[in-house]
Amino acid sequence: MKIFTHYDIIDLNIEPIQCYKWVSNMLEDKGNVILPSKISMRPTEGIFYNVMPSLLPQYNGGGIKVVTRYPSRKPALDSQIMIYDYKTGNIKALMDGNYITTMRTGAVAAHSIKLLGKKNFNKIGIIGLGNQARATLKVLLSLFPYRKILLKLMKYKDQHLLFQEYIKNLSNSDNIEFVLCDSYEDVVKGSDIIISSVTYFAQDICEDNCFDEGCLVVPIHTRGFMNCDLFFDKVYADDTDHVKGFKYFNQFKKFAEISDVLSGDAEGRMNDEERIIIYNIGLSMHDVYFAEKIYQIAQLKEVGQEISLDSPKDKFWI
Repeated sequence: MKIFTHYDIIDLNIEPIQCYKWVSNMLEDKGNVILPSKISMRPTEGIFYNVMPSLLPQYNGGGIKVVTRYPSRKPALDSQIMIYDYKTGNIKALMDGNYITTMRTGAVAAHSIKLLGKKNFNKIGIIGLGNQARATLKVLLSLFPYRKILLKLMKYKDQHLLFQEYIKNLSNSDNIEFVLCDSYEDVVKGSDIIISSVTYFAQDICEDNCFDEGCLVVPIHTRGFMNCDLFFDKVYADDTDHVKGFKYFNQFKKFAEISDVLSGDAEGRMNDEERIIIYNIGLSMHDVYFAEKIYQIAQLKEVGQEISLDSPKDKFWI
């Protein structure tokens, strides 16, 4: 099998628009994937182990991702992915999962914004300005390279300044303006799109009247917007099983999976007045598909270290 490090994958220089296309392919093909619900083990508050398997028979692939979070670790989140040959069951690769997790999550968020954002949106509020927000904007700006966009950034330490510099250094940043905000209310009010990539909120961050008509809320880590579940016009998710345990699930006005919107079995945004929230909890089919594609690209470029686990060759070996 091959081992791919974080920097092996980074050095492949995968274009953000390619990440968007991979996400789109899998969302459209979700019905053909074997996709159990992820297992989340939380030994203490703030620490988790998420185990996320999936099989992609149509691509002769399958795999599993393990994500861990330890608040005292830097970075707090870490992940690894194993992929297999579906026909033989043989392991093909073990790879660092941090790039894949970040870019597929950012691409999924950008996909949701393109699909469910109101027409000609141009004011985007962002809370949480780490790698996840960077990935989301990197993909989103590749989808709308000529649109004038106002980014409303929630101040936090020096991250808002670092985020500004990151965006300014992107090749398609000429049409971007910035507003620095001192409160969550300032970020949310007047924004067409609200993106939150903060991993933990103890409670909802804004009153109902902060959310303008037509806004789209994209809470990447789901926390902080439970009040929206009760009065927003529509709620979407990447997978029903991931959200059916939400406190207000049975009180959503309208609910559908994104894959059903793409297939035409459910309606998406119908006008520029609807308030919409989208919960993309994270599907391992994206991780495994990304890993398969990266494996193929790396094979062509002869990247990665080949090792053997020296598995038994005989039926009786003990």
